[in-house]
Amino acid sequence: MPQADFHDRAAGALMGAFIGDALALGPHWYYDLDELHAEFGDWITDYTAPRPGRYHAGMKAGQSSQAGILLHLTAESLVACDGYDEADFCRRLDDFFTLLDGQPMSGPGGYTSQSIREAWRKRVGERLPWDGVGGNADTTEAAERTLAIAIRLARRPAALAAAVGANTVLTQTDGTVVAMTVAFGAILGMLVEGEPLDGTLSNKLMARVKTGELPFHSVTANDLQAPRADEAEAPVAGRFPSPDALLGVSSIARAARDPDIRIEPAWKVSLLYGMPCAVYHQFPAAYYLAARFAGDFESAVLHAVNGGGQNQARAILAGALAGAQVGIRAIPRRFIDGLEHGGALMALASRLAEQAEADG
Repeated sequence: MPQADFHDRAAGALMGAFIGDALALGPHWYYDLDELHAEFGDWITDYTAPRPGRYHAGMKAGQSSQAGILLHLTAESLVACDGYDEADFCRRLDDFFTLLDGQPMSGPGGYTSQSIREAWRKRVGERLPWDGVGGNADTTEAAERTLAIAIRLARRPAALAAAVGANTVLTQTDGTVVAMTVAFGAILGMLVEGEPLDGTLSNKLMARVKTGELPFHSVTANDLQAPRADEAEAPVAGRFPSPDALLGVSSIARAARDPDIRIEPAWKVSLLYGMPCAVYHQFPAAYYLAARFAGDFESAVLHAVNGGGQNQARAILAGALAGAQVGIRAIPRRFIDGLEHGGALMALASRLAEQAEADG
């Protein structure tokens, strides 16, 4: 298969996230894997409808959850403004908030997440300004929408990091969550640029730390060696005190390719890193699946879905990473055809990719 070009990678990343979200709509949040298999079979291969009484009950196979709807909102704002415009994004989110009531099991997409409920309460209930509504949820909810920003600004890593960070703190303010979300955006941006998800990626990310393009702390020499006393290069003290969110991805990629380290079947990565919602469970599992199935979008996203637990976040993140590696033309057509409004989402992804390609 020929190497995907920039446009294909950018469009593939966004569509991969939309597909991952919708694939997990039916089997979302099953922590009992026996129950998951009893209701959906041993291997989920396509879009499914949620069962009565479950999260997203009443929705149809191929529809987007609220995470997918917010990703769509973010991408539309980026395309309309030809870049990240916080005022436009916040206006759109204010409009979206009129459709919510602050309760979990309501609103578009069938379920409203913790960080959005908290932001709604402060913004609508307390009438606070947007710089005062962020909460301390430790989940990947911000990453699930800011991945569109990372795609759009992939060719400008400093602007990418600034915009992803600024958008994240609108709803989530925990320092570790923000750092890991910005790191995910930086990693996705490099994949859109064409870099491989392998053991060398962290060194490339750290090179951008040392040029000031990524706002992380660094005091080591190259390859994480001890700095020399006579080294002219000064330490970098970035916004985030630790670069670890940039470093773990290469270790995970090496493990995914190491013949002595096997997780079989691969969906059991959810058991290794953890099935819950927090960033420290979700990002490592997504990195592992995207690295292990670097040229196979279907395997990456289906193993994410079949892992149970918070499989929707895992599939959104893995879908974006995998889609960025293979490009839109290598994503199986059935996933696009079965996605509600798939044609419109494809057009949006293509437009975002065009703008990103023309940037920088």
